[in-house]
Amino acid sequence: MTNKNDLILRFAEPADCSALFDLIKGLAEYEKLSDAVTGNALALKEHLFGSSKYIEAIIAEYTGQAVGFALFFHNYSTFLTKPGIYLEDIFVLPEYRGQGIGKALLTKLAQIAVERDCARLEWSVLDWNEPAQAFYRRMGASILDEWRICRLTGEALTKLGRGE
Repeated sequence: MTNKNDLILRFAEPADCSALFDLIKGLAEYEKLSDAVTGNALALKEHLFGSSKYIEAIIAEYTGQAVGFALFFHNYSTFLTKPGIYLEDIFVLPEYRGQGIGKALLTKLAQIAVERDCARLEWSVLDWNEPAQAFYRRMGASILDEWRICRLTGEALTKLGRGE
């Protein structure tokens, strides 16, 4: 059991990018998607801290070790005419689960959303990940069955971008 006094939640810093990318690989392994990881820590660092900052990240640190993270960015609600936060990924190392770290990360994101006058905090969850779905429901989240994610990647994205 972790001692809550030893848990630190903080914004990622440039020196965290290797540890953060290791956590991302841990998430991919958990989701059985390791083969989908084609990026690297250098690209992550550029997107977090470069001239165009596309993402932000919160690191969960326990006794000096990165044990979890939440990676997010702003989106926008046209109906509400307010910004929102989209949580791209949240992950806690398996040996640290069930100790309040995931809840602490979500709470921190909710605080950031409120401070930034955001209308909502949103994320996706895999349909097979029942433990995560149950956890999110306990946090008060609704799972929107009537919405489906649409995605263009790879050749389909390139073709559409060329107007084909």
